[in-house]
Amino acid sequence: MALGAELPARQVVTDPLRRLAYGTDASFYRLTPEVVAVVESEAEVQAVLRAARAHGRPVTFRAAGTSLSGQAVTDGVLALIGEGFATCEIPPGAASVHLGPGMVGGDVNARLAPHGRKIGPDPASIATCKIGGIAANNASGMCCGTAQNSYQTVEAMRVVLADGAVLDTADGESVAAFRRSHAELLQALARMAAETQADAALAQRIQHKYRIKNTTGYSLNALVDFNDPIDILAHLMIGSEGTLGFISRITYRTVADDPCKASALVFFPTLEHACQAVLGLRRLQVSAVELLDRASLRSVQDKPGMPAAMRTLGEDAAALLVEVRAQTAPALQLRIESALGVLAPFPTVEAASFSTDPAVCESYWKVRKGTFPSVGAMRRTGTTVIIEDVAFPVESLAAATLDLQAAMRRHGYPEGIIFGHALEGNLHFVFTQDFSDAAEIERYARFMEDVCTLVVDEYDGSLKAEHGTGRNMAPFVEREWGPKAMQLMRRIKALFDPGTLLNPGVILDDDPRAHLKNLKPMPAAEAVVDRCIECGFCEPLCPSHKLTLSPRQRITSWRERSRLAAAGESTAEIDASFGPLGLDTCAACSLCSTACPVGIDTGDLVRLLRDRRAAPVERALNRWSADHFGAFASLSRMGLRVGHAAARLAGDELLARVSGGAWKKQMPQASRRVVAPRPHAGDPVVYYPTCSGRIFGDGTPGQPSLHEVVTEVLTRAGYAVRLPEGVERLCCGQMLASKGRAEEAEAMSDTLADALLRAADDGQGGYYPVVMDASTCALRMKKHLAGRLEVLDFHEFAHDALLPRLRIRRGTAPVALHVNCSVRRSASDEKLRQVLRACTENVVEPGSVTCCGFGGDVGFTAPELNAHALRHVPAQLPEACCSGVSTNRTCEIGLTDRTGRTYRSIAYLLEECSRPDAVEAAC
Repeated sequence: MALGAELPARQVVTDPLRRLAYGTDASFYRLTPEVVAVVESEAEVQAVLRAARAHGRPVTFRAAGTSLSGQAVTDGVLALIGEGFATCEIPPGAASVHLGPGMVGGDVNARLAPHGRKIGPDPASIATCKIGGIAANNASGMCCGTAQNSYQTVEAMRVVLADGAVLDTADGESVAAFRRSHAELLQALARMAAETQADAALAQRIQHKYRIKNTTGYSLNALVDFNDPIDILAHLMIGSEGTLGFISRITYRTVADDPCKASALVFFPTLEHACQAVLGLRRLQVSAVELLDRASLRSVQDKPGMPAAMRTLGEDAAALLVEVRAQTAPALQLRIESALGVLAPFPTVEAASFSTDPAVCESYWKVRKGTFPSVGAMRRTGTTVIIEDVAFPVESLAAATLDLQAAMRRHGYPEGIIFGHALEGNLHFVFTQDFSDAAEIERYARFMEDVCTLVVDEYDGSLKAEHGTGRNMAPFVEREWGPKAMQLMRRIKALFDPGTLLNPGVILDDDPRAHLKNLKPMPAAEAVVDRCIECGFCEPLCPSHKLTLSPRQRITSWRERSRLAAAGESTAEIDASFGPLGLDTCAACSLCSTACPVGIDTGDLVRLLRDRRAAPVERALNRWSADHFGAFASLSRMGLRVGHAAARLAGDELLARVSGGAWKKQMPQASRRVVAPRPHAGDPVVYYPTCSGRIFGDGTPGQPSLHEVVTEVLTRAGYAVRLPEGVERLCCGQMLASKGRAEEAEAMSDTLADALLRAADDGQGGYYPVVMDASTCALRMKKHLAGRLEVLDFHEFAHDALLPRLRIRRGTAPVALHVNCSVRRSASDEKLRQVLRACTENVVEPGSVTCCGFGGDVGFTAPELNAHALRHVPAQLPEACCSGVSTNRTCEIGLTDRTGRTYRSIAYLLEECSRPDAVEAAC
């Protein structure tokens, strides 16, 4: 295609590896796009549509790719929504919000939270999915029901149609111009609405279908709810899954985010009793009622922190997770009492009770959130996890759930579980499926046929409640809706997209077996990632996402490479690209594991593959550095001195260019060697200065190195500092672990552990506190010494032990904070914030920043990763903010280089603010 003439070259992806990787969504379908176009503006969307029309190629728009029904895959043109569409404008009062389709739903709610508001839709994937997908799928969730979904809360939108025309429903001039240019389309919509409303049986059928959740087919309720064709058009776009046009901007009415919350996890002896209780709770002001069958409870009952009662439940048992919310504590208490009153007549395994303790409530919700991952974690390698969602009339919920359980057993899915949003009659059922042979595919086909019979013929429910029709229910739309409604849908599609340009095969498909085609292979690749379900929840946390590959895309790529190798086919094409795209630009920060439903750390895969590809010379150098770390550190310091000498002659900028970005414009000086402090009275504490601080000193010549600053502040607080013996020769091994050299890294950790244990031994069977000054190293040694010795990151020790002892003069100058990935993984970020707040009244913490992308030494070898990860930070720092803090020396190097502000360890600021004659530092 001629997209190269329409878009910048960097936005047109044609290489096989990225087309495969970028074309993957969370569904069990696989299509590889011909070309991927990253669109950053309406003009670029129009350009893509223009080129597609000229060449007769279909276009599929894609936001986050968390879609479960195959609506975001294509073998044509995949238009990825770029960051140019990540816009969020909150008008005064926050009663509404104007959003671009590239905004992540969770980020929108974070911006609305200070106003006590949120958007209505609340899908389980809200921390990952984007507004474009939320609107295009009419996604709902646990609390929004049918009253606060996109259809009900949309206020206005801008949309680009297949012919390139743009309509802004909030702009009178745009509407007037559209009425003139597209009079025929609007007249056709008006006629369809009039015909539908005049057909009493059809109108009643449509209204009935939307009393429960329903995302099967097009939003036909627009034809009975509205008369103005502009309103009809806007509401037809909701749930249209990119088959009618592209939503480039949407305005939602926001809803209240009640601050007071309480939850109860109630166990019932039978599922029928639980469902009867739901009917009573529906009459109250409850925010969520989640139903869990016995199989779903069993899938998580042995995990840490689960209620003990779960392991003793009978085979017919079920549970309801009930949440109530209110604006005030008294109002919340009234709602709790009302809910308990409704539950009182029903038999329960234990007396129902609500908790307002956030930790307790979180433990209840872990039960619900752990069910889907539990199936994914237990599935056999090579099989796919399928999550379907249907809706039944609530009064039929008990019988329908039992029938669904029976159908799963009948078709050989004993591991299947059922849970869902009970207030809406919305059930999710999860099972594993092998698509590797024809017999298994036919078993799945028979099961889905039975599901359709159950949902449509027996209960007149919805085959798709909130996940969108996509590809896997497209053949069944007419069966659910009937021929009259189906004819309306066909007319709508033909009216908006006469050339079938937009996402063909989605929502409408005449092929009765379309849902059984283009099934995604899930071959065994590596044990560390074989449980991946390709949901994409990892992507927002990954610093290389949108630069090269995300964790999901790395796994997808390696799976395809493994499939080719197993089939005896050439892997050369993937091998040529996977090194630079998959390995060299991975920070291996492991943040992906914190968002992964099944706990996969894609960094483990990267480290494994880095080790396999290492050349003999590299292996020898790694072994030498492990065996002679003292010499390695001395050589590194010498290299810094030589580099600074060269920079004085040639300049930092030239040296940076010549070194490919390895040399930084504000490269630190070489650190001074560690000198044991003079013995003095005080409470003993063991301090291990990590190797990054022993190599990289301050950015300004003559300033103290990190170990000197930490020693000073510990001494000032009344501690007698003890260093482990041979400290200059010690290293935790993290630098080699990130390269995949696990054996050498483990040996280095063992050596350091022995030295720390000896240094911390108090001679009375106990140990003195052990403090480290780099979060990554502290986290590694915490795990290595777990159960033997407690290791504290400096900011943790500062929070717990130093703040109470030091007299701190709190400054007013703004200080930027970077919470690095190790602090996030150790869940000690709030302690870091509290230490910083003790030092300054003005904390600046840029949003949407996770890992800085420096990745140990990756920032020297692949500086583009650091630049990409921090690309949004400079614009978020006020001009008056001239300094920043973090807790990893290499992270601070990258932050300083990319923001133009000096970032140092939080220890520097704490030392400055606790001096007897402390004065606020100026820029």
